[in-house]
Amino acid sequence: MDTENPSAPPCAESRIPGKNHPHAAGLTHENARHTERFTVIGNHLAQHRELSLLAIGLAVHLQSLPKGVRVDIKTLAARFPEGATRIAAALRELETHGYLRRERRRSPDGRVTTRTISCNRPGHHDRGHPDRRPAADHAADQAPRKRPATPRKALPPVPKPAYAHPALLQTATDLLAGLRRHDPRLLLSATDTEHLAPGVAAWLEREITPTAVRHALTADLPDDPLRRPAALLAHRLTAQLPPLPPYRAPATPPDPRHPLRNCDGCDRGIRSPEPGARCRDCTEQSAAL
Repeated sequence: MDTENPSAPPCAESRIPGKNHPHAAGLTHENARHTERFTVIGNHLAQHRELSLLAIGLAVHLQSLPKGVRVDIKTLAARFPEGATRIAAALRELETHGYLRRERRRSPDGRVTTRTISCNRPGHHDRGHPDRRPAADHAADQAPRKRPATPRKALPPVPKPAYAHPALLQTATDLLAGLRRHDPRLLLSATDTEHLAPGVAAWLEREITPTAVRHALTADLPDDPLRRPAALLAHRLTAQLPPLPPYRAPATPPDPRHPLRNCDGCDRGIRSPEPGARCRDCTEQSAAL
């Protein structure tokens, strides 16, 4: 008669289909049910393929905040270590993909305020309740739709200097390129800088120092994100343009700098557009003969 071997290992249990093996590679979840202080986030946001990780995290943070909390760039930069430039870029991402909207409103006393709207499901507000939509339409809402590209509006015109001297325009260009060091939101493209440079040159032509021009462009900027900083700068350059000094008429283009040549009469150094020219004294003497 056979005897039972008490030291033999018991038979292994069969694996339950769909259940994670304790030694399997990859992600597993250890979840606890939240009963207070939690925010529901859709996978269309948490697993968005075009948003950066910073933008996704910022969207989650915004959706967790109560109504009325300030969420301008300076406030967020003070709360998180990423800095104003990266936070501004993340906000633009969320706005592009419909997770954020900004609405400007004018109060009865004339003040302009910006209301920021965090959208937990872009596009649902104008398509009815999700339970009453067709199944195909409801599934399509899982991935945010891209907004069609809109033509970029032309920048407002800026003042022009009476004479656009290359050195003056270069000083204006350098001044505009350095504005981002005073406020990261004033990072301008090469095209915007080229458009604004004549306006800055018009200020410099009026004997306004570069420091004073820089202060006029960067002082008292709104706390809200600047959607088109170049348009704001163009408005300031035009609306706040100082007058010409009272003792000075509008500048006229200086005489062109002709090449240095020798006078054909006395060999004195003169400037002339063509060889064989004479200085003023030799010209007057020839006329007197």
